[in-house]
Parts: sequence; structure tokens; C-alpha cells
Amino acid sequence: VQLQASGGGLVQIGGSLRLSCAASGRTFSEYFMAWFRRTPGKDREFVAADNYIRNNTYYADPVKGRFIISRDNAGNTVYLQMNSLKSEDTAVYYCAADMSPAWVRKSSLYKYWGQGTLVTVSS
Repeated sequence: VQLQASGGGLVQIGGSLRLSCAASGRTFSEYFMAWFRRTPGKDREFVAADNYIRNNTYYADPVKGRFIISRDNAGNTVYLQMNSLKSEDTAVYYCAADMSPAWVRKSSLYKYWGQGTLVTVSS
């Protein structure tokens, strides 16, 4: 599986941005898809994940109620809609995929990664 993330950029505090992650492969719907983010000096932080087969979504507490993960299986794409953005959301965002991560919030359990897209939230 190859992943290509896009959609990052500069946005004002309180604004919105939608990230996209295009995936290769014919079994896209079988994969857990997730978004992580990294800020300088910190490990990758879980943001959101989607399990299409079980119709489950997962969110980190700091983004719950503001971010929405969704996917288009026909288009092999997963999205992260980010609303009410805060300065602390500034980070490089990565999409990730794995068939069955034992713990969806743990980055080391995901086998496939996109290249990252920078989101900067500023006043």
C-alpha cells in the first residue's frame, strides 16, 4: 500500500482545513486508516482512525468534536476534516494504514505511512 497525503497549509485560528490521503491497492476498505501528527521534539501523536469493516471511528481527546475522519472506498481516499483549528493543532500530519493494528492509537503498529503534510494554524 502506498499513501499520499495532501491538503496541508496555513490557516487562521478557528478556521477549517481538509486533509486527504490517497491510497493504492484494491483492498483499501479492509484497512484501518489513521491520521497521526508530529510536532518538533515530540513523538507521533494519534489523531483519528477509521475501521470501515466494523464501522468504528476513534478520536484523540484533543480533537474530539472538531475533527472528522471519513473515507471514500471507491476513490481509495481517507479524509480528515479539521474544524475550529487551534494553534496547538500545528503539526505535520501523517496518514497511516494497517490491516489489523492491535492498538489503533499506537503509531508503531501501522505498517504503511504517507509522507506527511504540514498544517500551520496561526493568528
